[in-house]
Amino acid sequence: MTRVGIIGAGHIGSTLARGLAERGYEVVISNSRGPETLTALAGELGPNVSAGTVTDAAASGDVVIVTVPLKALDQIPVEPLAGKIVLDTNNYYWERDGRIAALDAKQTTTTGMLQEHLPDSKVVKAFNHLYSTDILTTGAPSGTEDRRALATASDHPDAVAFVTELYDEFGFDTVDIGSVAESWRVERDQPAYVSRQTKSELEANLARATR
Repeated sequence: MTRVGIIGAGHIGSTLARGLAERGYEVVISNSRGPETLTALAGELGPNVSAGTVTDAAASGDVVIVTVPLKALDQIPVEPLAGKIVLDTNNYYWERDGRIAALDAKQTTTTGMLQEHLPDSKVVKAFNHLYSTDILTTGAPSGTEDRRALATASDHPDAVAFVTELYDEFGFDTVDIGSVAESWRVERDQPAYVSRQTKSELEANLARATR
C-alpha cells in the first residue's frame, strides 16, 4: 500500500485525504498547528488516515502532497523529502500570500519555487486548477465521453507518470504540459484555471495561455 503524506489540511488537503483513503491509500495528514487539531478529521476519514506533524507526513509518505499558502513554503522540511515525488497543488494569491516579486515579474512559477526549495525532490504540479469541491464530484471512468482533464508539469518523468495514474484513479484524463517552467499555463487567471475542460479543450487553452 502506498503511503501518502499530506502537508496542509485545508480544503484541497482534506479532500485529497478523503479521496486517497477511499481508494486504498494510507494517508498521514498534517498542518502547521499540530496533529491534535486534526484528530476529528482523521477520525471522520476512517482507519486509513492518521494525523501527524509536518515532519511525520514528510518522512512517512512514499509520495507527499504539499498544499499550503506560498508564504509557508520555507516551512516545508527539505531533508525528509529528498528523492521523493512531491505533488504541488499551490497557487499564488497575492491577497493572501503578499506580493512575491519573482512571480509578479514572471521569473518563476509556483511549482518552480517549491522545486527550488526542494532541490533533491521530484516536484510535480497536480490538482491546482480545479475547485476542491470538484475533486471528488467531477471525475468519470476512463473512456467516458467529455471526461474532464487536468494538467500536470514536472522535470521528472516518473513524477508525471505517478500523477497521470492518480488522476485516472480520481476520474480525470491528463494533459502533460512539460517542464516546471511551463506550469504557469495552469496558474491563476489563465484560461485553464478552475474551468471544467475535456482533454482537447484543455490542450487548446494551455496553448493560448499568455504571461
